[in-house]
Amino acid sequence: MLVAERHELLLAQLAAQGKVVAKDIAAELAISEDTIRRDLRELASVGLCQRVYGGALPVSPAVADYATRQTVALDSKQLVAKRARSLIEPGMTVLIDGGTTALAVVQALDQECMVITHSPTIACALLDRPAVDVFLLGGRLFRHSAVTCGAATVEAAQSVSADLFLLGVTGVHPDEGLTTGDAEEAAMKRALAARAADTYVLASAEKIGTASRYRVLAAREVAGIITDVPADHPVVRRLQNDDVTVLHAS
Repeated sequence: MLVAERHELLLAQLAAQGKVVAKDIAAELAISEDTIRRDLRELASVGLCQRVYGGALPVSPAVADYATRQTVALDSKQLVAKRARSLIEPGMTVLIDGGTTALAVVQALDQECMVITHSPTIACALLDRPAVDVFLLGGRLFRHSAVTCGAATVEAAQSVSADLFLLGVTGVHPDEGLTTGDAEEAAMKRALAARAADTYVLASAEKIGTASRYRVLAAREVAGIITDVPADHPVVRRLQNDDVTVLHAS
């Protein structure tokens, strides 16, 4: 089998099964695992999969830059945002992550509350909402996601406490957990989650069953995952079987 044919087969397996197990596909093709691992490295190098121990998972489209993500899965994000807004009660203090789904949450937020965020975009979206107090965490700007992060932002986060944290990630997977594409951003998200009584994940459909390089938290470590994928989706069923709460947006 030619290299291009193997790549095509691996991508088809990834699309159909949501994963590639290197030893299984090697046995099926009667070739070495090293050959399959090399193929997966080549596919990962051009952004077509995310390598994990033993194989590969679909790569999340949410790792694209902020401007590109503004055009991805808009209807899905609106559904998730609507469900997330229902968790915010008057008088709450809410930590809100950066990202396009989080932006959809605050664009319709009008009840009296305090929003703490490390996203200048989120803060600016609340300028005309007099009922919402805004506390912006400063630090070095991570342009890819339009948020502040790093030591200064983590230190600032230690001085706040919240009832709720709406967490954005790029991948949600039963085995790999909640992931994102940058190590420093993953650490920032963990620091924010530690300052909230409950953390809920904003997981529009394109993130479900995908993985990025850096783990933020295990799925069991959050209060729940908000998603618009159907209740019978295999990833959702696996999460629920692992006692992860899934809130369905519709």
